[in-house]
Amino acid sequence: MSEAITQLNAGDRAPAFTLNDAAGSAVSLADYAGRSVVVYFYPKAATPGCTTEACDFRDNLNSLAGAGYDVVGISSDGQESLQSFADDQSLTFPLLSDPDHSTAKAYGAYGDKDLGGKIITGTLRSTIVVNPDGTVKSAEYNVDAQGHVARLREELGV
Repeated sequence: MSEAITQLNAGDRAPAFTLNDAAGSAVSLADYAGRSVVVYFYPKAATPGCTTEACDFRDNLNSLAGAGYDVVGISSDGQESLQSFADDQSLTFPLLSDPDHSTAKAYGAYGDKDLGGKIITGTLRSTIVVNPDGTVKSAEYNVDAQGHVARLREELGV
């Protein structure tokens, strides 16, 4: 079993982070101060569920941006994997590398999960919406990749 990780709730302060994107540039939560940002955590680039979710975010990026929401994806993948994933799927939002899971843990998006009857520890597919003031608007854990972005848009009124 993994260590106890505390999940975030609406009103909590979103943990600060600075991670490298696919090109090796540092991206921080502070870069989005004054804007709403959807921070989503996914287990592994180029896997079926993660590809479905990333492409859903890509396909809904204009409507989210039009409503004032930026999107950032975070996984433990290295920069080369992130760049390949972004190129292969024409992803235009930042994908950030969290190799030691420190940001996933800070956001409560890391822990035990059932993978076909086997309990493994890793990144939990999670979405945290951060308000312009840096507080959490909503936090969803163990979401299904299929249809998640549509449900999120409905919740946000986008």
